[in-house]
Amino acid sequence: MDRSIYVDETFGAVERVPGPYSYDHYVPRPLPRRLDLDGATARALSDADRALGRLAGAGRLLPNPHLLVNLYLYTEALASSQIEGTQASLSEVLEAAAEDTESPSVDIREVQNYIAAFEHARSRLGDLALSRRLLKEAHHRLLTNVRGEEKTPGEFRSSQNWIGPPGRTLAEATFVPPRHEPEMIDALRDWEAFLHERDGEHPPLIVCGLIHYQFETIHPFLDGNGRLGRLIIILYLIDIGELPEPLLYLSPYFERDRDAYYSHLQAVRERGEMQEWLQYFLHGVAVQARDALDRAERLTDLQSRYRVALAGDRSNAPHLIDPLFANPVMTTQRVMRLLGVTNAGANNVLRRLERRGWLKPVHVGGRGGRITWIADEIMTVLTGPSS
Repeated sequence: MDRSIYVDETFGAVERVPGPYSYDHYVPRPLPRRLDLDGATARALSDADRALGRLAGAGRLLPNPHLLVNLYLYTEALASSQIEGTQASLSEVLEAAAEDTESPSVDIREVQNYIAAFEHARSRLGDLALSRRLLKEAHHRLLTNVRGEEKTPGEFRSSQNWIGPPGRTLAEATFVPPRHEPEMIDALRDWEAFLHERDGEHPPLIVCGLIHYQFETIHPFLDGNGRLGRLIIILYLIDIGELPEPLLYLSPYFERDRDAYYSHLQAVRERGEMQEWLQYFLHGVAVQARDALDRAERLTDLQSRYRVALAGDRSNAPHLIDPLFANPVMTTQRVMRLLGVTNAGANNVLRRLERRGWLKPVHVGGRGGRITWIADEIMTVLTGPSS
């Protein structure tokens, strides 16, 4: 790590580990309990607050927000995993969920684990504070049976890690977080204390930006820090009541330009550019909140159109509308499970929806192989450009 580029010590400083195997590492200072926002940051905060407020308000009024939550969670989980190199598409992830595949690819399992980690952590929030203990539980689920499972899932690191291109040594690293003892432990204690200071001076979204930056700087696990750090953002907003459901997906914003994301985090450490990081983060909140609201409205309108079109239909087709919006990928087996019908009955419902143009059959496994059905209109709303 090149210590000469760390020219500002406002939020941390490079220190030297003594001894025969000495090396430089970065030690973050305690999170600032007071931070005067400049004009650009204040404007970005105002914009983000408005956008998030509208999204939260819509989430409380939507007739079936849980249906959107499922789709949005997959969107967030996939993008967060893709930032770390996971190779999978949304349709592949949704297909694995539709089929309840027991042994999907490692890439898909990584996305599924992200969702499992979030759902576990959220379910525990009623009994356990958002804390180091909860993060360790979530981390264990994040790294179970995937790449990195050998790196002590659920335990803070007890050795030095570093960030840099593959094959680089500690001395050649782009960034070296604090050593595990005592600097990392001290920083984590302060991070947790800051997290619980709900009567502090910072607005919630500023707290979000600060805790994400600090968590990534501390890098307390041997693997999975990026995914867990992004998961913390949504958990915090739900925990303090800023969001009723996980309707905000920030990872697609970070994933669209990973270099900018990493550069802004690193610029705080090297040059003290916290205001610039917060502006970038808040802009992402505003962009993604508006995007989520737009897609929620379009999905709700589409769902209403489907219901009106099937009003009076005495087949099982109307009962498949809500499941389609929870996961727009269907298989015969999934329909059999959902509706409690035979194979023939499931295929009959699928064909009825195909004739309406709502489902498109996709052959999988070559000639004579199984068929997966995709709701193209729903997928287009999810993956196409925002209106």
